[in-house]
Amino acid sequence: MSESPFSLDYDEAEESVNIWELTKKYLRYWPWFVMWVLVCLGLAYAYMRYAPIVYESVAKIKIIDEAKEMDITPDPVAMLSGNAGINLGNEIQVLKSYRILRQVVEALHLDVSYFHKGNIKTTEIWNPPFAITKLIAEDSIGKTRIYDITMDAFKAQITDGNGEMTTIGFTEQDTLPTGLPFNITFLESAQPMEYEGIEFRIVLKSIKDAVFDLSNKLQVNPTDKKSEVLSLSIKGQSPDRSETVINELINKFNQDGIIDRQLISKRTLEFIDERFVYLSGELDSIEVGKESFKRANALTYIESDADFSLQRKAITQDEVTNLETQISLASLLKNAVVGQSAYGLLPVDVGLENSGINSLVAEYNEMAIQREKLVATVGENHPTLVTLSGQLENLKVNILRSLNVYQTQLKLSLRQLNREKSQANSMFSQLPEKEKTLRAIERQQSIKENLFLLLLQRREEAAMNYATTAPSIKVVDYALTSTEPLSPKKRIVYPIGLLMGLLLPFGLLYLKFSMNGKIVERSDIENSPSEISVLGEIPHLRKIKKFHNAHDRSILAESFRILATNVNYFLPKSDKGQGRVIYVTSSIEGEGKSLLAYNLSVAFASLNKKVLLLDADLRSPTLHDYFGMGKSTKGLADYLKDPRIHWNEFVYPGLENNRYHKVCLSGPVPPNAPQLLSNEGFETFITSAKEAYDYMVVDTAPTMLVADTLLISKYADITLYVMRAGFTDKKLLNFSKDLHNKRKLANMAFVLNDVSPKDSKQYGYGYGQKS
Repeated sequence: MSESPFSLDYDEAEESVNIWELTKKYLRYWPWFVMWVLVCLGLAYAYMRYAPIVYESVAKIKIIDEAKEMDITPDPVAMLSGNAGINLGNEIQVLKSYRILRQVVEALHLDVSYFHKGNIKTTEIWNPPFAITKLIAEDSIGKTRIYDITMDAFKAQITDGNGEMTTIGFTEQDTLPTGLPFNITFLESAQPMEYEGIEFRIVLKSIKDAVFDLSNKLQVNPTDKKSEVLSLSIKGQSPDRSETVINELINKFNQDGIIDRQLISKRTLEFIDERFVYLSGELDSIEVGKESFKRANALTYIESDADFSLQRKAITQDEVTNLETQISLASLLKNAVVGQSAYGLLPVDVGLENSGINSLVAEYNEMAIQREKLVATVGENHPTLVTLSGQLENLKVNILRSLNVYQTQLKLSLRQLNREKSQANSMFSQLPEKEKTLRAIERQQSIKENLFLLLLQRREEAAMNYATTAPSIKVVDYALTSTEPLSPKKRIVYPIGLLMGLLLPFGLLYLKFSMNGKIVERSDIENSPSEISVLGEIPHLRKIKKFHNAHDRSILAESFRILATNVNYFLPKSDKGQGRVIYVTSSIEGEGKSLLAYNLSVAFASLNKKVLLLDADLRSPTLHDYFGMGKSTKGLADYLKDPRIHWNEFVYPGLENNRYHKVCLSGPVPPNAPQLLSNEGFETFITSAKEAYDYMVVDTAPTMLVADTLLISKYADITLYVMRAGFTDKKLLNFSKDLHNKRKLANMAFVLNDVSPKDSKQYGYGYGQKS
């Protein structure tokens, strides 16, 4: 039956992790952890001592919604979404715009930075005892310029980046040329004596660089998704500087919003003033045209003119009727005068409105009555009668003449009234057309006047808005700085230092363990999935490598006695009188199997057990060196070549002064070791020795290099498979497991050799094994 080839690949996935074992694995290096914790805490203290102290200054502003201020109904959907009418992203961009930040930089002279220079740490300050005014143009600044200033009681020394020094006296600083790109002015309140020995540093940069630097430091974020409040923050070493910068930024941003609103009001005023000039000219033109129209048409007030025309028409009509009546009455009276009998009476009060004619008629009738009375008493030729007759004739002539004149006057008046009547009728008929024209003129005048009044009202509103422009923001909180610095923080730095002190050695150990493919401790074997037991650990000792006598009480001796005890428990039961055969083998050379076999045999002998130490590694024997014998000393190989010789002739005394310990060396190296081990001689040797000894400890050849051990494995009661800590590769575990699984080695068990005390599970070998 063919066997599958063995693979040296180590499958780490097959390992199971034991937390407790892993913890103990790292705790064995606790001095490393203590050292690194102390180092990291020391570095944390140094960092706290010399790291720049950074504070965070924060202000909060609320953006005012102009739509709400103007009572404009907002969009309900926008109200539900949070920021109705406000785009906070746009406001943030304005706040961080180059234009606004440049105003802040220029107002606060942020292109000049001041520092307090220490031996190790340099700290930014805001209110130095002097002020710097740049003298050079912005285009010529170029890269940042640094100057150091030291002061004493009388002068200040300024050193530039090239090491050139300039001295300025306090009494002559304003008169002497310095050759520096700036003027330095010492504050009157500053006392130079107080700053003696203190070194300051100033940094000059262009305004553009200062703006970009401020933009990088400034953080503007909404406090909440549904809020109209923005948070402005700056991190810096000087809280006063950060607070001043933020407050100035708020002021510039607010002024910018106010100026924007004032520009609208100002443009409105300018537009209204322009319209005023135009409307004033139009109103003047309309009023002049209205005046000319009224003057040309003899109009005052159209309703009054209509009433007056009607009244005048009615009066004229009445006067015409009256005149026509008087003319008719005058004609009647004239006919009466002409057609009356001689000296008859004339009609009286016929309705004439001429009192003269009525008086003449009355006088005539009176004289006519007087004549009739006189005619009755005197003759016709009576002088008095003749006189009265003559007077009557004269009166009749006067009456006719008066009537003729009166009629002429009435006719003239009638013609005049008829003309006036025609004019009144004409004027009344023209009134609707004139009224329409006048109404059109007045309508244009009213429109222009209303527009003028509206513009005048808007102008007053715009003037009031310009004079009392509402702020564009509401300051919720001006810049405030927490008393606790943002960095460094003790509650963060020291825990981080402690954590780093733990993680660094852990990481180094982890790399050490991960990169180390060697077996280091017992858990490396036990964590490998296998039924093979680990019977013991042999400690690493620098000087003592083997037993010196059977009564040795060293740690090495006790460790092998513990191993011997564990082996004894692990051995299967056998017939009485038969010794036990213990093979000691390994995968490769150098794992310490020969030394382990020697010490284990001595450990059994120290327990007063008859022990035979057999060197079955015929190809590379080493046990002869432990007993001071030569490599050519006869041994097992000689017996196997000639089994007729009694095996006991090749057995020698082992440990000095111990009658229980015997040894059989391998003898000279034979050319055919596998053939010698395969013949019946080896079985005869083992069978015979088992009857004479309690234990046979057999040092065999490495299993991975040669097949010698596998050829004789069936004679073993137990096979101790030695692995050396820090030497044996973990991949060899798979090889040993393969030997066990295929039953190539009998009753196999592991022994870990050369274990560092910190990697051992045993506390003290003088008191047994710690299970």
